[in-house]
Amino acid sequence: MTDTIKHHLTDDILMSYSAGTLPEAFNLMVASHISLCDVCRAQAESFDAVGGELLDTSKSAHTSMTADSLAATFALIDAHPSETITMKARPKGVLPSPLQDYVGGDLESVKWRAIGLGVKQAVLPTSSDASSRLLFIPAGAAMPDHGHEGIEMTMVLQGAFQDEDDYFACGDVEFADSDLHHTPIADIHTDCICLAVTDAPLKFKGIIPRIAQRFIGI
Repeated sequence: MTDTIKHHLTDDILMSYSAGTLPEAFNLMVASHISLCDVCRAQAESFDAVGGELLDTSKSAHTSMTADSLAATFALIDAHPSETITMKARPKGVLPSPLQDYVGGDLESVKWRAIGLGVKQAVLPTSSDASSRLLFIPAGAAMPDHGHEGIEMTMVLQGAFQDEDDYFACGDVEFADSDLHHTPIADIHTDCICLAVTDAPLKFKGIIPRIAQRFIGI
């Protein structure tokens, strides 16, 4: 998968993910992408290493320990009976592993809701500071022309789409902000499935999408 990914996560996003400062929806986006992309996963791990080193060398990060700290730790361990955990391999599918955890399976478990012109969405349960949804766009179909009040990140899970910015295939992530106004169009060969996360509502140009926006929560 990594060899085919051309559009990666930014260092700012990866550093924020490592620092734990991203909203839950954006954490889901990063976790899903790095589960497929060796390049971004390696970069995220490097930021984790830097953060760990900073903690180790920071005086404020160290806490004094009492003489019985080790004994107290073992006592807490002994107080909880050990459990045997059987790890089951999750079958491969369209959805990356972090997304399957949210959905409860692969595409067959997604509860799609039609939003017009063959396009479907499934809103995922994340914290209220940002939204996360799966989008199904039929091959050759276009999303309504729109801009952005905040940040939108879109990752292709199946198929591909093209807009005024570039062509995005499976694994690619498009980063859109208030400077980008676009009309994503799914590749004609395959239905396009994406994960999209936003921290503010989209800005639709057409009157019908603006009316529908009140009901579908984009």
